[in-house]
Amino acid sequence: MIILKNEHQLQKMREAGRISQLALLEGGKHVEPGITTADLDHIMHEFIVRAGAKPSFLGYGGFPATACISVNNEVIHGIPDKKHKIQNGDIVSIDVGAIYEGFNGDNAWTFPAGTISDEAQALLDATRESLFEGIRAAKPGNRVGDIGHAVQSYVEARGFSVVRPYVGHGVGEDMHEEPDVPNYGRVGHGARLVPGMVIAIEPMINQGAKEVRTLQNGWTVTTVDGSLSAHFEHTVAITENGPVILTAP
Repeated sequence: MIILKNEHQLQKMREAGRISQLALLEGGKHVEPGITTADLDHIMHEFIVRAGAKPSFLGYGGFPATACISVNNEVIHGIPDKKHKIQNGDIVSIDVGAIYEGFNGDNAWTFPAGTISDEAQALLDATRESLFEGIRAAKPGNRVGDIGHAVQSYVEARGFSVVRPYVGHGVGEDMHEEPDVPNYGRVGHGARLVPGMVIAIEPMINQGAKEVRTLQNGWTVTTVDGSLSAHFEHTVAITENGPVILTAP
């Protein structure tokens, strides 16, 4: 069941989104060679708590950290580690959320560490822009498939591939609500978008093949072929006037 939000609930989600975005930016500005992924996680944890919120991910389904931090060929759900130091040329995907007065914000961004290759930059640019292509399609009256089609057509035209098993989702009092929001699809298919819906649009795009696998830790998802992967996400409210990004900077 898709749960629509009223204006009072949306106000809480705006604050949850604001804190989530600021935590993401705080982590992102510390992405540099030599820092560990555990250090980045600690920085974001402290920020969220100081802001009067709670980390959405910590303990969710047993996840052991505040943020998912995925490096290079890690697609999503990377577990922060004191031994994992960021290297020059890495790309670092950070996915983090905050709970404010019972409502979740959820966002992700892939940051460059030091000087990255032109190929890695092209992947980041295409994935970031595909997010905004998807958001532009999130108009009331459109369907979920319109969002997925917008993302898919943009990245595939540039030679990249869309991860299939992991998708965007509704957001509210639960971090994952209906509907699923795939990053692929057909125009005119899927749930209809109506004012009051809040969804996370989150392209996960691979430099090489679309196939992924889960590591033995049960969480971290990587590309099968070892190619780079990027992840960008915003929480978006569907309004009568069009999509509104709740995790806008």
